[in-house]
Amino acid sequence: MQQATPLQARVEGGGTPTMANWSLGSEAGVLKDVLLGPPEGFRWMGLENAAWSSLVRDTLRRGYSFDKQLAMRQHREMVSAYEDAGVTCHFLPLDEYNPYQVYARDSSFMTPYGAVICQMANPRRRGEYAACLRFYLERGIPIYDMVSSGNFEGGDFNIIGEKTALVGYTDHRSEEIAARQVAGWMKDEGWEIRFAPIDQFYVHIDLMVCMLNERCAAVCLETTEDDIVDWLKARQIEIIPASFKETMALGCNVVALGNDRVLSTAGAKDLNTKLRAAGFTVYDPDMTMFTWAGGGVHCMCQPLNREAA
Repeated sequence: MQQATPLQARVEGGGTPTMANWSLGSEAGVLKDVLLGPPEGFRWMGLENAAWSSLVRDTLRRGYSFDKQLAMRQHREMVSAYEDAGVTCHFLPLDEYNPYQVYARDSSFMTPYGAVICQMANPRRRGEYAACLRFYLERGIPIYDMVSSGNFEGGDFNIIGEKTALVGYTDHRSEEIAARQVAGWMKDEGWEIRFAPIDQFYVHIDLMVCMLNERCAAVCLETTEDDIVDWLKARQIEIIPASFKETMALGCNVVALGNDRVLSTAGAKDLNTKLRAAGFTVYDPDMTMFTWAGGGVHCMCQPLNREAA
């Protein structure tokens, strides 16, 4: 009988074996497989989610309205961009009670050793863990561990380079105590961890820092602390700046596809111009139904498998 995938593959003290059939050592290598949430159950949570996102509060103030058919079309355009880039798209099983599972980065994050199941801050989203477990276990992807000390969401685990990550926390969506639990696991595996405490207004660290390739990152210099910018530069990472206005519209929340290709959005016009001028191929679907609800394309994806950068 086939042995079940463990719910804690992590070896205490480090030395956890890397995954045999999947690989994720960077945010910049050629993306081969990505996990997305199902759009069929997506709807805006509105006031239910306003307390957890400054971006949602802005949408409510502006009086924007949700269009389900437009959301479905936009999601299909995003999937088409991935497929055009040679990426195989996988989907979480649909749970009608969890409309924001479409933001697949929040509920789990991948490491070279398996998936980490997160602890969501919003009580209305905590059930998203179940679909994650079903997906990973059915595909033989190890569960590295599960966050247990407090809230921590996947957008605050930001891989910068080989065995190097920014770990953010706001003490709102992600809490310091849980960030330190996650960081401790990774330090035991030999990782360099740089903590990035941020104001809860900015939600997650991947709102303002996203890798474009192994030596280049999109960064909002107006919101990212100087010491983090200096740390990135010390690692010889070139910075392509994103404006505050575009960043707060999820414009900096982009996905590196590998080989200098980037998934962005139509709304990030200024950043897209800079990326193309720097030699990047840019996919830029219109994603307003999702960005106005508080998450960009980086929030919507969980890379499962990348070639070595």
